[in-house]
Amino acid sequence: MGEARNVVIAMDESHHSDDCFQFYMKNVYKPHDHVVLLYVPEYHTVIQSPMVMTDVSVVTDLLQEEEKRIKGFLEQLGQKLKAAGIGGKVKSVGGTPGEVIVKVANEEKAHLIVIGSRGMGTIRRTLIGSVSDYVMHHAHIPVLVCKHPDVHKH
Repeated sequence: MGEARNVVIAMDESHHSDDCFQFYMKNVYKPHDHVVLLYVPEYHTVIQSPMVMTDVSVVTDLLQEEEKRIKGFLEQLGQKLKAAGIGGKVKSVGGTPGEVIVKVANEEKAHLIVIGSRGMGTIRRTLIGSVSDYVMHHAHIPVLVCKHPDVHKH
């Protein structure tokens, strides 16, 4: 019988995180793992809308739309765990993604963090930083960064 491990897998709405989850299931997963699928929502529409500064009712409507989208995505993540037949939970925490991932991993007493890499270019990564870089440098546990082969070609 294997030792139980807590594993935090950072998920977003990109195919990178789906690929990352599949990689974890195929290559890393052990039957006694407790998996936390962590989602750090971003409020795209509200922030990017030109109406934000002018109309409170528009902001309210946009926030409600975003909450609905987020709830739907969290339900998809729950189905992903169920379909894979693994023990765990889905967690949604607001904040700066890298900081939230490290914080939740600490709270969950995680043994491993699994995160995808979007393949930002060197200049962009240098200017704005990447979530995976942040997590690797601030987590005190192993971090598995899944790189998608199609994105990271030379």
